[in-house]
Amino acid sequence: MALDRQGWEVELARWLEPFVDHLSHRARRRMCPLYIAGLIGPGDRKSVQPMAERLGLGSHDRLHHFVSSGAWDAAPLEGELLVQADRLVGGADAFLVIDDTALPKKGTRSVGVAPQYASALGKTANCQTLVSLTLARDEVPVPVSLRLFLPESWTGNPDRLERAGVPLSARTSRSKPEIALAELDRVREAGVRFGPVLADAAYGISASFRQALSARGFLWAVGIPRIQKVFPAEVAMVPPPPARRQSSQPLIPATAALAAEVILEGQRWRMIRWRRGTKGVLKAAFTARRVRVADGPAVRLHGHNNQHMPGEEVWLVGERRSSGKRKYYLSNLPADTDLKTLAATIKARWVCEQAHQQLKEELGLDHYEGRSWTGLHRHALMTLIAFAFLQHQRLAVARRGKKSPRATASAEPAGDPSQHHPPDCKRTLVISHLPLLPTTHHVITPQT
Repeated sequence: MALDRQGWEVELARWLEPFVDHLSHRARRRMCPLYIAGLIGPGDRKSVQPMAERLGLGSHDRLHHFVSSGAWDAAPLEGELLVQADRLVGGADAFLVIDDTALPKKGTRSVGVAPQYASALGKTANCQTLVSLTLARDEVPVPVSLRLFLPESWTGNPDRLERAGVPLSARTSRSKPEIALAELDRVREAGVRFGPVLADAAYGISASFRQALSARGFLWAVGIPRIQKVFPAEVAMVPPPPARRQSSQPLIPATAALAAEVILEGQRWRMIRWRRGTKGVLKAAFTARRVRVADGPAVRLHGHNNQHMPGEEVWLVGERRSSGKRKYYLSNLPADTDLKTLAATIKARWVCEQAHQQLKEELGLDHYEGRSWTGLHRHALMTLIAFAFLQHQRLAVARRGKKSPRATASAEPAGDPSQHHPPDCKRTLVISHLPLLPTTHHVITPQT
């Protein structure tokens, strides 16, 4: 990116003005831009001490106090981040992607750390897990929320919670889907514009999560396990047979529910190309049919206890990859949605994984060395603001028509472009692949 050192520093200061305006204390108004500049700037390690050295601060005390100890409210800055993210990529054709990301740790004292499954590592590891929300449009992601999940080994230990400074409101046990829904409500209340909500099977397996999305009026597409039980959409509802104990349901399904993989057997599969990646065209075979999810009230059906009545009518989508691996999804997109659109919507989730990688590798999300709840969340917020600034810069470059060599291996439209992208959208760029800035070592002098 062809921006000189002075140019990006000036632009960062200007772009951060609405954020800094929310910080009343003069020292914090200085430290916030410096902390973010330290995250964006050169250097492999983005923890407080090496950043302070590169910024020419002499001591890391002021940066440490800003992120870990200072008594300031992060909520106004979080709200401003939502405003800026909406300006960058918000719209009816945007997606909101729910996921989580793991921060590996060696010790036991960092808040929320415990042996738990880390999807990025593909195994159980000692780590912290952050539930994330990412706003994305035209394959440009802007992460807008990171919230720590607390395992039972933490929520069941008041002394541990107290030592880590976990606020009282966060000490009760909450599942990842519950955390995601609370953040989703906050994002919507802030006026952020988006279309479908996307999530993988770790969230899609939860019936209460899917039902909560529908109750809120959201369109959604989520992964599910292959054994998820569903009924055909056309399942007949009949009176229950005579029994000693009267059924609680006046009508029951005439047939038993089937696993998702079973109900798609015999379906016609169709090859769909949804994007051109660095290794060529990305494609897979897809199929879809309308079903009713077996997530209604629990009852005894067809001689078996703990069965579930038919619930919402949705799409069941199957994906068959070239490796032979199969994936399954549910979506409440309208009944007249075509298969290309279903596939493109499901595959739009990939941008959150790219954003997580950049937050860690280039902005030091996983470099925070403190142990407190407050410090971790403030550090995470600073990385989100830094990421949003970089996307602001990249989009500005794209609008000026400056193409990066790395950006030319980009996406062809997922499905019909007219259904997903505004007419003036230039699909020759994947903005989030443009290089970060700056690329040279420098010292930023704090303003007085």
